[in-house]
Amino acid sequence: MIVNTHICTDLSYFSQSRAEINAEFSRENMNKNIVQENDISYEIRGAAFKIHTDFGPGLLESVYEVALTQELIKRGFIVRNQVPVPMFINNIKMDIGFRLDIIVNELVIVEVKSVESLADVHHKQLLTYLKLYNKKLGLLINFNSFPLKDNIIRIVNKL
Repeated sequence: MIVNTHICTDLSYFSQSRAEINAEFSRENMNKNIVQENDISYEIRGAAFKIHTDFGPGLLESVYEVALTQELIKRGFIVRNQVPVPMFINNIKMDIGFRLDIIVNELVIVEVKSVESLADVHHKQLLTYLKLYNKKLGLLINFNSFPLKDNIIRIVNKL
């Protein structure tokens, strides 16, 4: 009978504190979320290009929002539209009426625009939504433009 007598001499795992293990686990999960958010962002861009190719510029924001939502659902994503953005003042929830256009898989916020050109206020609006909704990645898409690739803006919060 053969008995395996190999004993593990690397005990570094057991010498890690709970805080070190939790920090390592958090870093790994954060990196997974970043990858996941980037993958989602890539798919959103692809869906936006398809919508822009199909319809072109010049329609209302609401049309692009519905079309983009349907394309993302077709691609297998969980999509919510016109999501209320929570705002708290002195720990009191305020129903002010902020609504983000689209959130995909509860990770990436998409603000849809159909304007002559994007203004600074559009960038700030999305960044504010990211902060209030505690999300890291958002896309600002102006469908009333050509080429579209120059009008898809990636905005990050605490990445």
